[in-house]
Amino acid sequence: MQMTRKHGVFLVGVAVWSFFTWGMFTKNLYAAHAAGEDRPAGYWIAHSVLIVVNVLLGGVFAAWGAKVLRASR
Repeated sequence: MQMTRKHGVFLVGVAVWSFFTWGMFTKNLYAAHAAGEDRPAGYWIAHSVLIVVNVLLGGVFAAWGAKVLRASR
């Protein structure tokens, strides 16, 4: 499949959206933990893993999208 400029823009958009939403989620999770919200350790670990994995995926999408955009010039 040939990746076009539209695909590159879409991938970069998904990456930006991912960074924004997971950044907000991280901020809210940290605020809840700092406020002493009583949750099992598994809750904090699972959500921290979700954040890390999704931010890494956002980085992959951003790099892939940037590569497609550079190649489509």
